[in-house]
Order: sequence, then C-alpha cells, then structure tokens
Amino acid sequence: MIIPTLTALSALFAIVHATTTTVTVTSTSGVAIPTTLYGGLYAERMYLHHFTFPRENTNFIQVLLNRAFQQVTPNTTEALAGWQPIGGGQIRVVADPTPLSTALPNCLELVVPNGKIAPVGFGNAGYFNTMKVDTTVTYSAFFYYRFPTSSSFKGNAVVGFQTSTGLSLGSASVPITGTQTTWLQVTFTFKAAQAPFNNNNLFSVTLSGTAAAGQTIHFAMFSLFPNTFRGVSNGMRADLGQAIANLQPGFLRFPGGKNLGNTIQDRWQWNATVGPLINRPGRKGSWGYVNTDGVGLFEFLTFAEAIGAQPIMGVYAGLSLNGDTVEEEDLLPYIQQAIDQINFVIGNTATPQGLQRSQLGHPAAFALQYVEVGSEEFMSSDTYTTRWQDFVAILSQNFPQLRFIAASNVNNPTLAPDPTNWDIHLFQTSGWLAQSSTFYDSFQRNGTTYLEGEYASVSTDDSNPSDILPFPTMQSSLGEAAFMTGLDRNSDIVFGASYAPLLNTPSLISFDSLNVYLSTSYYVQSLFSTNRGTQRFPTTPIPDPNGSVFWSVIASPTRIFKIVNTGGNQEVITFVHPSFSVLSGTVVVYNATGSTSNNPSTPSAAIPPAAKPTSFTTSVTQWSYTAPPNSITVIRL
Repeated sequence: MIIPTLTALSALFAIVHATTTTVTVTSTSGVAIPTTLYGGLYAERMYLHHFTFPRENTNFIQVLLNRAFQQVTPNTTEALAGWQPIGGGQIRVVADPTPLSTALPNCLELVVPNGKIAPVGFGNAGYFNTMKVDTTVTYSAFFYYRFPTSSSFKGNAVVGFQTSTGLSLGSASVPITGTQTTWLQVTFTFKAAQAPFNNNNLFSVTLSGTAAAGQTIHFAMFSLFPNTFRGVSNGMRADLGQAIANLQPGFLRFPGGKNLGNTIQDRWQWNATVGPLINRPGRKGSWGYVNTDGVGLFEFLTFAEAIGAQPIMGVYAGLSLNGDTVEEEDLLPYIQQAIDQINFVIGNTATPQGLQRSQLGHPAAFALQYVEVGSEEFMSSDTYTTRWQDFVAILSQNFPQLRFIAASNVNNPTLAPDPTNWDIHLFQTSGWLAQSSTFYDSFQRNGTTYLEGEYASVSTDDSNPSDILPFPTMQSSLGEAAFMTGLDRNSDIVFGASYAPLLNTPSLISFDSLNVYLSTSYYVQSLFSTNRGTQRFPTTPIPDPNGSVFWSVIASPTRIFKIVNTGGNQEVITFVHPSFSVLSGTVVVYNATGSTSNNPSTPSAAIPPAAKPTSFTTSVTQWSYTAPPNSITVIRL
C-alpha cells in the first residue's frame, strides 16, 4: 500500500513503502491529562560556573547587590560586597545603635572627610559587577537615612547612575537634613539622560564634598527597580518573568528543593519573607550565598497566580541539609508554623495569617491544593516516619481539603498514614532518562499519584555520570524529551513534572544582569508544556526504551503527535489512527547536532522555528513521518 504524502514539507513527510516503526493509536476515548502535568521548580540556585556574585536577588528585578547588608558581619571587608567609595568618601558597614528594624541591624556609614571639593559618596556596581543603564526606563528607587548626631547640615544628595570613570548618566536630587536623627525613607524616580559606552557603571549617592565636609551619615535598605514583569511592585525581572510565563506552566513549586534550609536555624520561614521589606532579615541560603527574601511567599503566590500556575508549596518538616533533625517531642512549634503558613495562603480573614494576606492586597484565598511535607527526606528516612505521621495527622485535621505529598523514597520506608502522593527526583544522564521512558509504566494504578518534582539530564556521559554539563545540550535535552513522552503516557498517575533547576546555571533559564539565556531544555519543555493537551491516547506498541525513537499522542482537541529521535540517523514512523481522519495541520521540527548548546557564548545556537502548515492531498487515517536525527517534532493535525 502507498501511504499518502503531504503537500508541504516533503522532506519530512514522504511516500514510503516500508517503515521502521508502525504505531497504532487506540480508537477508544482518551485519558484526561492533568492541567498541572508540566510546571516549574522555583528555587534559588545561582552557584556554578560563569557568574561572579552568586546571590539570589537578580531573579526578581532588584538591581543592587547587598542592598540591605543582611546576614553580614559589620566592620569587615566582606560586608561591603557590591559597594565602593566615591570621591574619597569613607564607608563601612556598622551595627547601628538605633537600627532601621530588628530584622536589619546593619547600615552603611558614610564619613565625608574635610578638604574634598569633588562630590563624595559611594556607589554600587550591581550583580555580576555589571550595571545596565537603559535610557528608555524610568527607575524607581528609595533608601533610608539618618544622622547619628544632629547637625546643621542642609543639602542635597545626587542619586543616579555614573560610569566607572565618574561621568554622570542621569540622576535625581533629594534633600538631606542633618537634624534627621531618626530613620527617614526617601523615595524618588529618575531617568538616565545618556547611554553609557558599556555596562561598567555604578548606582551612586554623592554629596557636595565642600558642603558636607565632616558629616557622618547612616544609610540603610536601598532599592532600585527598572520595569518589572507586568509592572508589579517588588516584582520579577520582566525578561525572566516573561520567559517563565511563556512556558505556560501548570504549577510552580516553592520554596524549591534544598531551599528549605542548611540548618534548623537557617531554615526558610514563611513569616520572615512577607510584609514590609525592612522586616525581612534574609538568611544564609543553601548554596552558600545570602537569600534576601525579596521574593517571599506572597510575591511567589501572586506571580504564580498572574501566569495561571497552581502553587505547590513545601513546608519545613524538621530535616535540614546538614543532617540535623528536630526530635519528635519538639515538633509541635514547627507544625504550628506550617499551619500558619498554610493559613496565610488559604485561610479566611478570621485567621491572623489570612487577615495579613488580605492586608497585603489579596483577600481571596490562593488556589492551593498540594502541600509537600519536607524535601528530599530520604536523607533521614528513619526519622521521616514519625515526622510524616505527626505533620500529616495535624495538618490534615486542620486542612482536610488539601493533598499532602510525601518527600521520601516511594514506600521506603513505609509511611503511615499511607501517602496518596509522592515526590520523585531523578537527576541522570541523557541515556538513562531515554531508557527510563517506561519508568512509570509498571507503577500500580491504585489511586496513588506522583510528582516528578525534580529531573534533568545532568550529563551525556553514561560511563561517567559525574561529568556534569555546564549547560544543557541538544543531546541532554532530547534524553529529557524521550523521558517526557513517558510522562505523557503515564499522566493518569503523574500529576506534575518540573525540570530542575528552573533558574540559573546549569538550568532551564540562565541569566546575568544583562541577558536571559534560554537553553535547549527550555525549548523542549516549552514544546511539551504548550502542547500539553487535554487527553492522551494509548498506542501499540509503546516506544522501545532501548531504541532511539519515542512518541506520545495527545488530543487538544486536535491530535498532537510528539516524536523524539535521540539517534544520529533518520527514523521513519507510521501512525495508524483508524478513528481519526486527517487532512491538514502544522508541524514544528526542533533539531541540531547533539553538542549544540544555548549559553552565554552561543545564546541562540538552537531555537525552534515557527510552526509551519502542512496538508495531505486527501483525508487519511494512516501516514508516515521521517524524523530527522537529534530532533523533537510536534505535529498538530
């Protein structure tokens, strides 16, 4: 039999007389796909390779490094990270005897020496030692100041941008008064009047060296914001927020992964991340840098809501990364903190936490359905049995409408009450992931569901999996794509899956102060997530895990065929779909050599083309496709 050809893209769709693989699509009704099937892990992880200042603030749009002197030791050089004197000004970080808040005990002290004529002050070089200045943007800024001793000084501080050589790029003038011995917030906007030659610039605060001679002034909590994602105050970087939104994630998980804390003392605590910024002390993060908590629980929830993603929230369950655990008899305060955290998200305004959420501008409860109890609890599985039991017993009593996710290895150890939802993490080679496209096929269908909470191809070397990739490659991403066809096929029990980490290196989305770099894995995730569909159709046979061609068939209500070829040769596949007659559609082919990588050196090495129309000469129920080497193809018919 001659299988009909398409009138477009003849290099891809062709008349063939024999095929490598024939796939029959069931004629029965499809199985519903969860809207949460593909999502994201929102974690703070900026610690490898190409970036100089590994701190968390740049995933929202705050430009200044070390803006509030959180978690630093006063009177040390390290406490001045990001800051430098201008014009001979003398600066140091001190513990203010009258701090801005109990959360922020430190401040920047400026002493203006005598005998200076030029402007004197200080500047901030920004994250990664780069300060992008955009003449089209109106910048919003504020800082707090006070004089530790009252003086007769009256003058103006010039606040804005300057080059590393001192050339002003644009500024605002704000009044400073020596009688101001209590903290005062100064808020202003300004625009850059001149474009710089490069990005070696400073955000600067200077005073007249002559008029301010001999003065000592304390400064605290600086803020500098350009445009944010959708104009939200204290919001995400516009480019990062848009990149995440473009994935159309069904969920965002927060706080992600190991971000729950290195030690019990340094654990992530929801109440220290909400409300006024001056009440957020920050903490030592899990990856060795300071979390400012500028993106706190409320910012995460509103961002997830804005992009249509359901929140999946973790609560601290008594295990920290250093191996310390909370003894069972001491768990009640931690369980109460989890109750308060959940009430902040979904409690009514009769609860103090629900009232707090309402006062922040969101009286309605957020759309929370899943709460994960702990994170990576397999590190202390022997104690998780009691911690799980105690947390779930009390939390489910308070919130019977929620579904609780267990964070240890599935059924190892046995937990009671028996979890109905588990979180599984898989960081493997691309070959392992492709061969594990059947990973969930053998799982029992007994009402238990699974969150593939963290997965990624971290290496392409099966013989040396510890040879970690600095950035995803096409080969590593196609291993993930092959695995994801198995997630499609098992979406009756897999309710969600998220590549990890979402943000910075090596990750789905890498960035520095200037640019965003969308990896090959980002585009694979996008092709799956934006073609999630509403139903999946069983096929016979299923893909051979030891082969190189993988597929899944989805309804949306059009039929979506996702075809992955991890090999270096063309693969021909024939689809037989007796109950569905097709005439036309669109096709996207994403392919490149296996080593191709989108990174700061080659940011656009492999970008999927736009969907192209294609059609058959007559309506057909059987057709063939030749998948190019190293490719993922999405066909909508």
